[in-house]
Amino acid sequence: MRDVRVVLIGGTSNVGKSTVAQVVAEKLGFAVLSTDALARHPGRPWRTPEREVPAHVAEHYGSLTVDELITSVLDHYDRLWPRIEELITTHAAEDGGRTGMVLEGSALWPVSVAKLQVPRTAAVWLTTDNSLVRARVHAAGRYEAATDEERALMDKFLARTERYQTLMVDAIDRLGLDRIDVGGGQSAAAWADTVLAAAKTQTAVGRSSTGR
Repeated sequence: MRDVRVVLIGGTSNVGKSTVAQVVAEKLGFAVLSTDALARHPGRPWRTPEREVPAHVAEHYGSLTVDELITSVLDHYDRLWPRIEELITTHAAEDGGRTGMVLEGSALWPVSVAKLQVPRTAAVWLTTDNSLVRARVHAAGRYEAATDEERALMDKFLARTERYQTLMVDAIDRLGLDRIDVGGGQSAAAWADTVLAAAKTQTAVGRSSTGR
């Protein structure tokens, strides 16, 4: 891993990207960033003790179909990609005394990442069962105690999230990129080691000899 300066970790919402990315960054002594920090698409449509659902977020999920939600988020990622690519290129460069970077986020769309020609960059995508993502969202949004309207927003978010993962996996497998199923109950540290092992074998961004 001494030649890798950027590790990209993609995946759908609530798959565990942030947690695993943090551990990977700690193991490498790298900075950790999220694509959400660059420009956030309408966020999670459920209340927490610290946060109410903004009106525009509720309208976004309440008024659009799942197909429209997918088109909206993919268009957002497409507009964001030049900034992501610039960030990757900057941190991958050996000059300037910059630290390495672990970048995580759903905006790391496989088709875009596969076109990267940036040296010292590795990429993996995390996947998991839809049931696990659903359980995490239900717990975070206190689904059982939510109103019918609040449940409808969470259901729409989950439908988009599951559709996104299906499209993402199709693209990953078609392009021969590396993905890791993180639904087996291992610790974040164990998944981080799996990410690092995959990154170490890659001969191009996101591609190792095994391809999954």
